[in-house]
Amino acid sequence: MRSILPLKLTFVLVLAGLPAVGAATGASAATNREIPAAGSTAIQPVAAGPDTGVQVPEIRGAEPGEQDARRAAPRIVPVNRSLSRRSGHHGVVVGFRPPRSNPKVALSFDGISHRDQRLANGGNQFSTEPPDQGLCAGNGFVLESVNDALRVFDSSGRALIGVADLNTFYGYPAAIDRATGVQGPFVTDPSCYYDPDSRRWFQVALTLEVDAGTGDFTGVNHLDVAVSTSASPLGKWTVYRVAAQDDGTDGTPAHPGCPCLGDYPHIGADAFGFYVTTNEYEFFGDGYNSAQIYAFPKWRFVTTPASVPVVQYDTTGLGAGGAPGFTIWPAQSPSSQYAPNTEYFLSSDAAEEANGTGASDHIIQWRLSGTFVLNTGGTPALSRKIVPVGAYSIPPKADQKPGDFPLGQCVNDTTTPTPLGPGCWRYLLADEPEHDEAEAPLDSNDTRMQQVVYAGGKLWAALDTAVTVAGQDKAGVEWFVVDPGTARADKQGYLALAHNNLVYPAVGVNRSGRGVIAFTVAGADYYPSAGFASLDARTGAGDVQIAAPGKGPQDGFSGYKAFNDPPRPRWGDYGAAAADGDAVWIASEYIGQSCSLAQYTAEPLLTCGGTRTALANWGTRITRLTF
Repeated sequence: MRSILPLKLTFVLVLAGLPAVGAATGASAATNREIPAAGSTAIQPVAAGPDTGVQVPEIRGAEPGEQDARRAAPRIVPVNRSLSRRSGHHGVVVGFRPPRSNPKVALSFDGISHRDQRLANGGNQFSTEPPDQGLCAGNGFVLESVNDALRVFDSSGRALIGVADLNTFYGYPAAIDRATGVQGPFVTDPSCYYDPDSRRWFQVALTLEVDAGTGDFTGVNHLDVAVSTSASPLGKWTVYRVAAQDDGTDGTPAHPGCPCLGDYPHIGADAFGFYVTTNEYEFFGDGYNSAQIYAFPKWRFVTTPASVPVVQYDTTGLGAGGAPGFTIWPAQSPSSQYAPNTEYFLSSDAAEEANGTGASDHIIQWRLSGTFVLNTGGTPALSRKIVPVGAYSIPPKADQKPGDFPLGQCVNDTTTPTPLGPGCWRYLLADEPEHDEAEAPLDSNDTRMQQVVYAGGKLWAALDTAVTVAGQDKAGVEWFVVDPGTARADKQGYLALAHNNLVYPAVGVNRSGRGVIAFTVAGADYYPSAGFASLDARTGAGDVQIAAPGKGPQDGFSGYKAFNDPPRPRWGDYGAAAADGDAVWIASEYIGQSCSLAQYTAEPLLTCGGTRTALANWGTRITRLTF
């Protein structure tokens, strides 16, 4: 396996062509349309299917005819795209924070795992990496949604229902019918939100339509918005489908290079609106257009749910220096602490999509003003300001603590007896692979903004960045507490842990203004673990703490070139945090099991005693923090 060495580049501190600090932009292009309800649904799990080992096809996205009964799909679907391929800029030199106590872990338990996801809906699922964490909490419930499943717990961590697949929830055929081979739409990138005003649950995902016979993508894709009809997520939901291909079909605007993909949707809300943002990529090409913002009148989902209007904003040319907007993340607020008649968003611009150089010393604050007019068919005004912050850059891959990685070791193995001949690889692949797989570093994101909260009159957020800690370039976190009135960071800083990496931060803030940053910890001292740190507007970030230590390395198909060449060990794509009264719930990807190659091959299904599947071992950890 090729090693990717960090690029030794100088940190760029100033980008040319920016407007003056705090300057607002001109108007954006906005289009309006009405979205009819597509039907009703409920979370109705089907019993988990038996684990029958690797099936054909096993990984969504294989070309027709490329597989036989023992071959996994050779390519990964084109979602959660990134044009940023730079890695390992020298980071800001920081100290490190060893694990110590601070906020109290009131409860911590395992959420959905890859095994749960793969066997949901009677096993009529694909193997999927990464889980993409969606978590929301309120009214005594906790809802977790990942690629491609969801589950409801009560506030004590007790599962109230089995694991349900996203395809069934959104009213589609199964991801794949294992009896007939017929494929359903590909549902991905889930997020959820509990709105304390309307007492409604919102669940959003991106759905890509496919040819049912071949699984080929058609280019048609939509944002699927499900809204509960009561304060319980266990009751009925209404589903709306918002076309996102933006090629002039299905009521969409016609954008250059489309049909396009409404990638990486994320959600927020204020007193009057519910908001979804996406990154718009060419579906069948390599181009990037800009971030899209969708604004809905929140109360229409409750009062007249037969249809809802939406205003779509195109941010082409509205970023710094005329660049497109990228990953514009909308704010959520604890206990209805909304900005008056306003929704705020934050984004970063070091990534290639935003015409970045791989590094930046500012973020961008976006504002929708006059959101009350959404209720009367009006169009709130979109503007943005530049916020100076400490420098950040694209982080290096996150190395893992060495340990057993039985899937990769199985690909390498040529001696273990099997019914098909010598070599564990025969359980997985039809053609003999190269036997040189190695434990792979984790994907560490590309500096895109992560979860944003508006609380106490401030905007709270964090992103991934390169840091230099104890003389080593690592993945770390930069966090911000921004005053939206002055477009200045009242408080900001970095989190790092010597010899380890912190990846995919998610910020949650409670109604008292006490915050938490959740992330995954991985490196020389920790297998991928669920970690967190406190965050306070006055004192900043606290020490790195471990909510649940990882038990072994990530060992999934995306990290090995036998299944995904070049390998890209997918991780997280995003975590989640949700305020619930004075508590904050957090959820991150972690590894909750381990086994040796001997244990992996002890039975032909390669499940390590039912603790994983043959092709992946990711898990999720849900934790309730109190102050």
